This record gives sequence, structure tokens and C-alpha cells, in this order.
Amino acid sequence: MPKVICLGGCGVVGSVATITLAAFPDFSEIVLGDINSEKAEELIKTNPEKISFQKIDVNNFSELVETLKEFDVVVNTIGPFYKYGPLVLKAAIQAGKKYIDVSDDVDATHAALEMNSEAAAADVSAIIGLGSSPGVTNILARFAAQNLLDSVDSIDLYHAHGGEPVEGPGVIFHRIHAMTTEIPVYLDGTFKSVTFFSEEGRSLEEDIEFDKIGVYHVHPYPHPETITLPRYFPEVNRVTNKGTVLPPEYFYLIVDLVKNGLHEETPINVKGTQDQIKPIDFAISYIIHSRNRILKEINFGTQRGCVKIVVKGIKEEKPHTIEFSLASENQALGEGTGMPVAFGAIMLQRGLISEKGVLPPEACVDPMEFLGILQEHLNLESASGGPSPLTIRSIDVDGNIETITL
Repeated sequence: MPKVICLGGCGVVGSVATITLAAFPDFSEIVLGDINSEKAEELIKTNPEKISFQKIDVNNFSELVETLKEFDVVVNTIGPFYKYGPLVLKAAIQAGKKYIDVSDDVDATHAALEMNSEAAAADVSAIIGLGSSPGVTNILARFAAQNLLDSVDSIDLYHAHGGEPVEGPGVIFHRIHAMTTEIPVYLDGTFKSVTFFSEEGRSLEEDIEFDKIGVYHVHPYPHPETITLPRYFPEVNRVTNKGTVLPPEYFYLIVDLVKNGLHEETPINVKGTQDQIKPIDFAISYIIHSRNRILKEINFGTQRGCVKIVVKGIKEEKPHTIEFSLASENQALGEGTGMPVAFGAIMLQRGLISEKGVLPPEACVDPMEFLGILQEHLNLESASGGPSPLTIRSIDVDGNIETITL
């Protein structure tokens, strides 16, 4: 029977992916490839017949390759992806196994795409960035372009989430990386870069109304959609990705620490000791320490999140807008990212994704088949099915709004 390994399966995203995979009949065994045996014990209790644990150090490359040969599909949720994404992908290609991840780092995406020929030669299907953003955003943009508009002019992606029970160092490291690296945007039909704190970067900020969770100020984010979507939809003139983390008090604590240089990696002496410490190590520890205090002080409540995709173009010779919204008042990063990658792994196992090489979601994932698995999941969660978390609005040139039901 088919087996799947979820690397980083004990993390916030990986644990959701693992539980989601276990709910479907496609895999007989879901292995948690991690170093956190204590968390693994908790997850195994949710489905002891299907979930097991294998301690894995992905830094041991030759051992990783041999381990992956035992599985049919490799799911990678280990961050930060600019460090571990290309490494694990290369191991999966050498093992000759189907691969999927939730990589949201631009530099990792560039490195992964450079392995396209290697993966194709090995007859490997490798899907990168199938989480929330990137992932669902790419798939729904493809759906709008293929099914709802005659042509596409712009794709603007927005995300806001927060309040998860836990945020690990990998998530925070990625967030700091996003504030300190160049941010790709596609404006007026041209690739260019801005930075988080630059005047040009600030000029792209805006206030966005998110379904169910309210209005929030969003900033340019270095997510891969801005470099992959223009490749697959060459008629598009603008692709942007902007987001924030909730609550704002927490997000701007991180902004202030980075702005004041606490993201630096050069060790400094600590007063009164002989020890040295990297400012970024202190910053991450301080952020984790402060997060619970902030959530408690403002009485934030349950986790929540929303991804919004706005696609503008032409329909029947007139300007037209399609808006997608995936919103939840009780789910956020883990569910929004972990579930889609699990759906993608199931599609790989079922043969619904047959293209070979290293591919972003818009290049190989059929939107209707993906949404069909989403509905399967809802049916598994509730005997009577359940409402889809997806809202689609079609807005004509006069501002008239029609809600589309699939």
C-alpha cells in the first residue's frame, strides 16, 4: 500500500498536513519525519493505525536520500525553505520520488526551478509552493484566467493571519527574512524588486478588507507568485503579493526589531559574560516570549486568517474583476497551509498530476480537481458535507456583484 512521509510533520503546518492525509484512504501509512518525538506521540494518538514516527536529520543528505526511497510521495514542510527547500527537493529527485512542499521563499523557488531538467530526467513530478500563499492563490488565479475571464491584466494577492497556538522559530525566521530580502514584484509588464523599508516598497502598501476578519494594512511580501504567475500568464501586466500578521501589535514588534538591526547574524559580546550571541537569535527568542503576552493583553481570541485573490481583466469586451476569498474565524496558518499541501499529495498519488519536472501549482494543478478534493475533505469532516470556505465574487464594470457557486 502507498506510503507518504511528511518531513517536519510535527510542526504547525506539518501536523495539519499529517492529520489531513490520514483522513483520506489514499495512503496506508503516514510517517512523521521529524526530530520531535514528544510531539509525534501526540499526533500518533489521533490515528495510531496510520500515523507513525521516524527520526530524521535532513542535514544528513545521503541518509535522507536512502530514507526517501521507501516512500511513494514526499511532503516537505521544513522551514526555513531558503535553507531546506532545495536540499530536500534534491534528495527527493535523487531518490526518484514524487515531491511536494509549501515553500514560500523566493530564493528557494529560484533554486528549485533550476532543478527542473534534473527532475524531468529522473521522471519525477515535483510541486513547489502548494500551501495557502503560494499555492491556493496560484490555483485560483489559473481558474479565473481559464474559466471566468477572456483575458487577465492583473493578479493581486493578499493574506492576513494570526493567533495560532504556536509559532516556531522557522516561521519567525522566514518573516524576518521577508523583511530583509529583495521583494519581487511584476509591474507594468516588468519584473523588478523593492525592499520592505524602502520608499518604493512603502508606496505599495494599502488597506485591505478581508472577509470575516476585518480591514488590515498590508505590505509587499517576497512570495513566489510574483515570479511564477507571469511566466504562465504572459498577457498579465501586474502581479503583487502583500500581507500582514495578526495582531498588528505583534507584527510591528517584529518590524521594529528588524528596523533596529536585531536581525544581524554577526555575534556580539554580552555584558558581564564571556559569551557571544547573534542578535537574530535573541530577537527570535524575544519575539516568541513576547507573542503570548501580546495576545493575552489585547484579548486576541482564537486564531483566524484570510487569503484574498483579486484578478482583473476583460470579459465580453468589458473590464471585469474576480475576487476569491478563503476566510476563517477559527483557522489560520496551519490549516490554510497544511491542508492544501495534503490535497496536492493526494493528487500526486492518484495520478491527477502527471507533469514531470519542478513546477509551481498553476503549471500542473487542475483547479476543479483540487476543489473536488477540498469538498471530499469537507465530506469526511462532516457526514452531511459542509459549506465551502471559498467565496467567489464576479464584479462587472458597473460594480454589480454576483456570487459564484461551484
